[in-house]
Amino acid sequence: MCLSPSVSPSGIQASPNSNATLPCNVTIPPYVDKIDKSLIKAGWTKNGSDIASFTQAVTQIKEGFRWDTGDFINGDFSLTILRASLELQGLYECTITFVFFDFTKCSSSIPFLASPILSVPQQWVVLETESQLKCSADSFYPPPVSFSWIRDGQVIQPSYIVEGELTPDGYYMNVTFGCHVSHGGRHQELDFQLNITCETRKSNLPSVKLSAVSSKSDNIPLTLYCDVESFYPEEVSVSWLQNGTVLPEPPTTDQNPDGTLRTRRYYTLSAEQREQGGKVECAVNQPGVLHPVSGSSFLELLDPRGMVLDILRDFFCTGQYTRPHPFKYLICLQLFFLLYFGSL
Repeated sequence: MCLSPSVSPSGIQASPNSNATLPCNVTIPPYVDKIDKSLIKAGWTKNGSDIASFTQAVTQIKEGFRWDTGDFINGDFSLTILRASLELQGLYECTITFVFFDFTKCSSSIPFLASPILSVPQQWVVLETESQLKCSADSFYPPPVSFSWIRDGQVIQPSYIVEGELTPDGYYMNVTFGCHVSHGGRHQELDFQLNITCETRKSNLPSVKLSAVSSKSDNIPLTLYCDVESFYPEEVSVSWLQNGTVLPEPPTTDQNPDGTLRTRRYYTLSAEQREQGGKVECAVNQPGVLHPVSGSSFLELLDPRGMVLDILRDFFCTGQYTRPHPFKYLICLQLFFLLYFGSL
């Protein structure tokens, strides 16, 4: 009589690169203490082809399988598949012959089962804006798998079946929404943190104000600072530009009573950059917000003292006005009236 304990009607399930044991056990009559191996002839076949055989004279077994002949005397003729793969699934049969006993046979099918590998890419979503969350189930076999979406332990999207797409390595994959996956009687769940950006309407975008730290000389570096107010969450990036060209990166954040954050960022212009003048900007970027918010001003307004000294140097040191600019003309006119009427 042949027994195959713990074998489901569908056979033995194997996962990729794992070992799978195909049970084949023979009951020993009560009057027999143990089986004499010299009386045994046994073998295993896969879909009718030999993969292992045993006689008193010789034992043969194909690579990728393990057969412990030492267990034969206890009636255990189980075969172990090493590193299961798609190519090894099929119908396996164990045939055992005893010299003084009846012929006996065990058979077991082995369907291959590869559980899905789940992944969810980290991403930002914006409040009051439709977003798509991706949950990938890859490298599973056979199809299908079922997906459902869960929030705080509550199912918000019922389970539905996905067949998947066959990949070159023979496995299946699919990308869909949801993070609870059922496959072959097994369940997997992947939890992840959802990042949210609040500022979606223009009126709620952070405010940006650009200022300069006053300095006593125009020959020393000039420090700019940028006040960013009423933004959330903390993840923002600030970049500095001069005349449209991004300046090299030089920081942090405090919380407002309403829960938003504020930060002041500084940038020190070199003497050459200060001399260059023109338009300066403080641009603020947030994850999930398409366009940066910026505050801008002309350096001549932020740094009028430097402009006055520049004009005086041009007039009194070089005898000429070298770099005309609308703001310089205005300041020059003010200086003229100051000098002219002040001398009266």
